[in-house]
Amino acid sequence: MDPEYTIGEIIDQLSAFDRDAVFRLAINPLFPMEHTVGSIVSTVDPQGRTVVYLAERGEQLGPLPKSVAVDLTWHEPVDVPPRRRRPAPGNL
Repeated sequence: MDPEYTIGEIIDQLSAFDRDAVFRLAINPLFPMEHTVGSIVSTVDPQGRTVVYLAERGEQLGPLPKSVAVDLTWHEPVDVPPRRRRPAPGNL
C-alpha cells in the first residue's frame, strides 16, 4: 500500500463529509494532538511530480479526542478499569 494519497483520493474521501464541517489536523500518534489547518501550496519534487502541502497554522488546540485516536488506529480501545472501594481511614 502506498503511504501517500493523491489529491483525487483526498477529494473522494472528503466528499463523504458535510461541506460545512470544520477541518483539523491530527498529529503525533504517540501523543495525539489536534491543530488548525493553514495554507495549501504546491511544488515540484526532484522526480518531477507535483506535490501539494497542507500547512498546520501554528495553533495547537489540545489533545485529540480519544475516540479519534482509536478510529485512526493510533491507540487501542481501552476500558476504564473498575475502581475498588477503599476502606475508610480507621476501618482497616
